[in-house]
Amino acid sequence: MTDLLDPTNDYVFKRLFAEAPDLLVDLINDLRPDLPDITAVEVLNPGIEPSELTGKYIILDVLARDEQGHCYNLEIQVRRYGSWHKRGLFYLARTLGTQLNSGEDYQELRASVGIHLLDFDLFTATEDERRQAVWRFEMRDECQPRVSLGNILQMNLIELNKADRLGLPEGPLRAWIIFFKHWREELTMAKVAHEPVQRAMSRVRELSADEEARRLAFVRERALRDEVSLLNEARREGEQEGLQKGLQEGRQEGLQKGRQENARSTALNLLKLGVLTDEQIAETTGLSVAEVKALQSDPSH
Repeated sequence: MTDLLDPTNDYVFKRLFAEAPDLLVDLINDLRPDLPDITAVEVLNPGIEPSELTGKYIILDVLARDEQGHCYNLEIQVRRYGSWHKRGLFYLARTLGTQLNSGEDYQELRASVGIHLLDFDLFTATEDERRQAVWRFEMRDECQPRVSLGNILQMNLIELNKADRLGLPEGPLRAWIIFFKHWREELTMAKVAHEPVQRAMSRVRELSADEEARRLAFVRERALRDEVSLLNEARREGEQEGLQKGLQEGRQEGLQKGRQENARSTALNLLKLGVLTDEQIAETTGLSVAEVKALQSDPSH
């Protein structure tokens, strides 16, 4: 029996839903159960360029528009990095900003909705955060959250691991959580009665039987592993170099300098990789953007 492809692989995710708009409609409706259902979508980016499979920090998302003109950006994210949420907000805002042509009425503006499936825990700081796995962010007043500017700009986040642990109530959303977390378990999936999830499993089986799809899924998985390995190696080298310099300076003063050298060394290694922006490197290392830029212009490096 052919091993099944992983639907949390973003290449597989895009093939599953971009090539089956009816299934994409079901997924959108089930992930936003308290909002009006949509009946049809047009996928705006159905293709996958070869460079997207190996590109640095590229996420294979699905961009769609429903019959009323509302736009949806869906993606699955298996790795956590410091600025992923900023990227999500940037593309969501850009989707909103490109809807109107010059001279068109703002009344014609339609919603831009981000739906992000996260295969990691994001909010863990408090007990309340650890008890919630489904989130929706909109433009609301800080003091009176009932006062809203509407949901024309909306980001939905679903933490898959947390949702699986918490055990959501029976229903379509839980069925999709089971699909993304337990797709390997034949007996578990056989018990899922939700018809769209069963269709998704059938599509996974079809893709898994396609040798070219299997090859490209492996290419994508390898690129993501290599990306993580490069970043981790840069951090480890930075930490080691920082520790060595810190020890040479002595205990107390050396520890402080060691931390600074650690951050600087890590930043230099990340700059050499050339895969992150200055802002992303600053967020990762704790340096300021100005310090990162100064490292680039320092001839000693």
